[in-house]
Amino acid sequence: MRAFSVCLIGLMAAAAGSAMAQNKTNAKLPSSTNETRYFTSIDGLMDGNADVILKESYQGKTVTSAVLDVCYPAAKGSDRKDRFVANLAVNGQTMTGTTQSIGDKLPVSVNLTRKQTGDTYEFKGQIRVGQTTTNVVSSDNADLSEQEFRENQTNDDGIVPAPKDFTQVSPEAIAVKVKLENAADLLKYLKGQNVGIAVNSLAVSCESLRSGQITLNLSVDPQRAADLLANVKTQQGISGAGWTSGLFDMERTLRFAATDWQDGTKPNRDKLATAIGAVAAKVLSAKIASSTWSDETGKLTLLLKRPSDMFPALALTETIELNAMVAPDRPGASDHLMLWISGPSITTADESSPPKLNLIDTSSDDDEGDQSDEYGIVDALTKEFKAQRWDLENTAWK
Repeated sequence: MRAFSVCLIGLMAAAAGSAMAQNKTNAKLPSSTNETRYFTSIDGLMDGNADVILKESYQGKTVTSAVLDVCYPAAKGSDRKDRFVANLAVNGQTMTGTTQSIGDKLPVSVNLTRKQTGDTYEFKGQIRVGQTTTNVVSSDNADLSEQEFRENQTNDDGIVPAPKDFTQVSPEAIAVKVKLENAADLLKYLKGQNVGIAVNSLAVSCESLRSGQITLNLSVDPQRAADLLANVKTQQGISGAGWTSGLFDMERTLRFAATDWQDGTKPNRDKLATAIGAVAAKVLSAKIASSTWSDETGKLTLLLKRPSDMFPALALTETIELNAMVAPDRPGASDHLMLWISGPSITTADESSPPKLNLIDTSSDDDEGDQSDEYGIVDALTKEFKAQRWDLENTAWK
C-alpha cells in the first residue's frame, strides 16, 4: 500500500499543475475558446513510482472538467501495474470524482482544492484508493498543449514487418504487438513453437495499460523466423508483427558469400561451427571443449579452455564462452550470409584433482563479455570467410 501512497502524491501534484495551468494559460484565451491542456511530468514528487496524466478541458478562461489518469505499481516492489481513470467534476476551486481501479477493482475517490499563491496555485486535497488515504500539497507544474502532448506520446515499437535486409533489425529477433485480452492465448500458442520469450516483455507497462496492447519480444532460429511470423499473424488480437533489434551488433557482424557454407538452402552448421571454432581457438590460444547450436534461437555456443597465467603455480584453467549466429543477410532467398560473434566471456576455475580452490568471480563485466575486438576474433573471421564488414559511417558493406 506504500506504493499507492507514493503514486498518489504524484497525482495530487499533477492536479496542482492543473491549477497553475489555469492561471498561466487562461489569460491568453478569449472567452469563446475551447482548449485542452495536459500535465505529464510531476517533478520531485512521484519518485518514479507512478505515471500521471491530468487532462483539463477549458471553456474560455474556465476549467469545466478534468480527467485524472494514474498508473502505479500494484504493490511495493511489484512489476505489475494497476491504474485508475477518474472523471473530475469542477466546482470553483474544487475537483472531485470517484471511480474504481482497473486491475484490483479498488474504490477510488478524489477531492482536490486549489488556492492561488502569487503566480502559482497551492493544491490541497485527499485521494483514497481502497483503504489508503493520502494527503498532499503540490504546486508549480508545467502543462502541455494538445499538440505537444500528442507529440510526446508518439512511440516507435521498433517493429519492421518487411525489412529489405538485416542491417537495421536482427534476423533472430521478432516482436509481436497483441491486444491485452488476447496476450495469454498467444503465449499459450507460443509454448509449442520452440521460441524464446524475453521475460521483461511480459511486464504490462503503463503504456500498455493505456493503449490496451502489449509488445512481446521473441528470439527464434532465423531459419524459422519467417514461418513463425506468418503463423503468429493468424492469431487473434495481433496488431503488428515483424523483426526488431536483437543480437546482431553490426560492429561484430560480417557478411560473406553463402556458396561454400550452405547445405541446400540452409547454412551448414557443422561446417560453420568447425570453422568458427578453429579461428577462435587459434586467436585465443585455446582448445575447443564443446560446440552447441540452440534449437530455439539458432545461436552457436562455443566453450574453449586454456591454462590461466594468472597464478602459474596453481595451474588454473580459463573457460572461454563465445556465442555466434549465422543467418541470411535478408528475409527470403539470399546468396549471402551474415555472421555475428560475441565478445569472449572468461571464467577461471581450479580443475585440478581434489582438493580444489573455490574461486569466486566478483567482477562486474558485461554479460556478453568484452564487446571490443581486443583479441582480433572479428578480424580473423573476416579473413577466414573472405567477408565484408559494415561501414557505420557510410551505412554500407565494405
